Amino acid sequence: MIIRETARLRIRNWRESDRDLFAEINSDPKVMEFFPFRRSRAESDALFDRNAWSIRETGFGFFALALRDNDLPIGFCGLARTDLEPHLPESTVEIGWRLAVSHWGKGYVTEAALALLHHGFSERKLSEVVSFAVVSNARSIAVMRRIGMRPEPLRDFDHPGVPDAHPHLKRHVLYAVTEKQWQAARSPN
Repeated sequence: MIIRETARLRIRNWRESDRDLFAEINSDPKVMEFFPFRRSRAESDALFDRNAWSIRETGFGFFALALRDNDLPIGFCGLARTDLEPHLPESTVEIGWRLAVSHWGKGYVTEAALALLHHGFSERKLSEVVSFAVVSNARSIAVMRRIGMRPEPLRDFDHPGVPDAHPHLKRHVLYAVTEKQWQAARSPN
């Protein structure tokens, strides 16, 4: 099932044939630079299955991101429910992404994220979407800014899933955009 299409991309449900790409990006040291661990193939497959289940059951999760011309999977982007109580309420929806290194620097994540924000606000009727990243993750923070998200420094937090052995990865900045801000930015003055 195709969720959205853009000029260059297809945002779609995962297929069994996408498992290799999913495992590749979850074990790549560059892609996972701001995470405290890389996933083994078995861990990646388990995450793939949980994510596919979430998409089927709720419509929320990280969708496959593929090139529109040939349907080649290149990463993922999605809208997912967070589970970071007490930092973020259970109903919070985050936008997130990961992309194979060979496809970095082409604007794909920004293109996909803009399409998914439109989907979230116009079709899913969300009131707010957040994104968060390690404070030193300049690439992801730049995407957040490009897609119209704003920093919310009072909502920054130490990620509870990051072990104390990785103190440089604990502090996360949070960016957010509300449906009203999204609409105002797209309305002619």
